[in-house]
Amino acid sequence: MDDTPLDDVDRSILHQLQLNARQTDTEIAKKVDVTSTTVRNRLDKLEEKGVIRGYYPEINYEQAGYPLHVMFVCTVNPNELESLAEQILDVRGVVTTRDLLGGERNVHVEIVAGSVREIEEIRNELAGLGMTINSSEIISETQVQSWDHFYPRTGPDADQDDDGSVTDQR
Repeated sequence: MDDTPLDDVDRSILHQLQLNARQTDTEIAKKVDVTSTTVRNRLDKLEEKGVIRGYYPEINYEQAGYPLHVMFVCTVNPNELESLAEQILDVRGVVTTRDLLGGERNVHVEIVAGSVREIEEIRNELAGLGMTINSSEIISETQVQSWDHFYPRTGPDADQDDDGSVTDQR
């Protein structure tokens, strides 16, 4: 894997994707002031390096017919977490799973459902996988924003990465 740090062009492309991932290479190129070929090549490299892991729609589950949006806070044996991840995602209604680094409550499972009965079925299926569900919280609204680290930087420290190293400007 290439360990070359991100430069301002990469960061600008990432910022544009965060603002609108449906932009074409040409639209991004105009905003970043490079060619569309450069954008395509950079995107390919960012995808190969695993910086960009995918492009996903932001879905309003309530409008899509799933008015119940719930977060289960769970406990899983850390040694079983990796093998359970795929099984958790295979449960109908599960939309996201997050593994936490430490503590007893080490997995968050986000689900959507059309009824309380569906929530109970999902809960029972997760418990059947060996998970302990510590709590469940109804999600009212989720807000997401672009991380400003990818916004093009200006000023005296513009050529420095967060660790203080200078970015190669070739």
